[in-house]
Amino acid sequence: MTGRPSRRQLFGVAGAAAVGAAAGGAIVAVDNEAPQQPPVRAISPYGEHQPAIAGPTPEHAELVALNLLPETDKAALGRLMRLWSDDIVALADGRPAPGDSTPELAVANVALTTTVGLGPRVFELTGHKPPGLDDLPVMRHDRLEPAWSGGDLLVMVGADDAVSVVHAVRRLVADAKPFATPLWRQTGFWNSTGADGRPVTGRNLFGQVDGTGNPAVGTPDFDHTVWSSDGPEWFRRGTTLVVRRIRMNLDAWDELTRSEQERAVGRTLSTGAPLTGSAEHDELDLQARDADGRLVIAENSHARLSHHSVNDGRRIFRKGLNYVQDNGPTRESGLIFLSHQADVAGQFLPLLARLDAADALNDWTTTIGSAVFALPPGFQADSWLAHELLS
Repeated sequence: MTGRPSRRQLFGVAGAAAVGAAAGGAIVAVDNEAPQQPPVRAISPYGEHQPAIAGPTPEHAELVALNLLPETDKAALGRLMRLWSDDIVALADGRPAPGDSTPELAVANVALTTTVGLGPRVFELTGHKPPGLDDLPVMRHDRLEPAWSGGDLLVMVGADDAVSVVHAVRRLVADAKPFATPLWRQTGFWNSTGADGRPVTGRNLFGQVDGTGNPAVGTPDFDHTVWSSDGPEWFRRGTTLVVRRIRMNLDAWDELTRSEQERAVGRTLSTGAPLTGSAEHDELDLQARDADGRLVIAENSHARLSHHSVNDGRRIFRKGLNYVQDNGPTRESGLIFLSHQADVAGQFLPLLARLDAADALNDWTTTIGSAVFALPPGFQADSWLAHELLS
């Protein structure tokens, strides 16, 4: 997989020229004859895993869940996966997919990725369901709406460019029409680049640095957390995805003092550092107490309750997409929470139950959508998605 360069890399040459021109009124000559190499922001669609899973959160993304038509059987689902695999390759390369009615919208170098998932009901057709892949139970604080929940299939498209995302989703949904019909769509955005052009964790709409505790990509801890090594043979090197649409009450959050907000989170909002540290990735000191004897990181703080040390070592790899939805004169804001793990029941569900029972953030958040999917391993040029399951 080829990652996109940072904004510092993209604009560093222009920035240096501007500084040189400003210093002492100097004039900088620019060699217009020098070949200009376009930035390479293409991500290969091939690999052992679907490439977006371990990649950075995209700037723009759309998720579409679909339900299979009654006549779609295992063989038909295999045909759809072949079609989608062809589409994924073409769109990642900046080429129009077969039958594209707007080929001009297929452009290269926008870091476009497509991720495909299979919902629990698919395995009634195919068998070989990954262990623990069942719809999540409804939690006490959930207020789930059918408009944002469930689904037999998932396609998630991400890119630097919103037009490319819309175009890719349009093609994928069009090719699925003989096999499945859309159930819900969710669009979101994320900023994982700092002011200096360097990668950062990113923030949700509460202003919280969101995702600090993730295992580092490429480490044994990440591999153990995310990639399946058990269950059906076809699913080895795959993962599972939980999608939770979380509505956030920004007006009520804004009424809190800064210290109240930070006590609920367990981290400082300015840097993301734990309240017992000074930098984002400092370890939490869950035993530290203040001068009054109170735990510095409160018992019900999100940082404490979600930490792997109080969850029997269980970890997830979480991402997020901010969303806003205008409903006439009102606006709903929130987070599309995305959690990758090898085993939903073994890793995610116990963590979810702990947070539902006591998380301070429950006072300002409500989960209104929930879905789970198995994400097949990646594919190579001579193969296609989920071929081991559907051949």
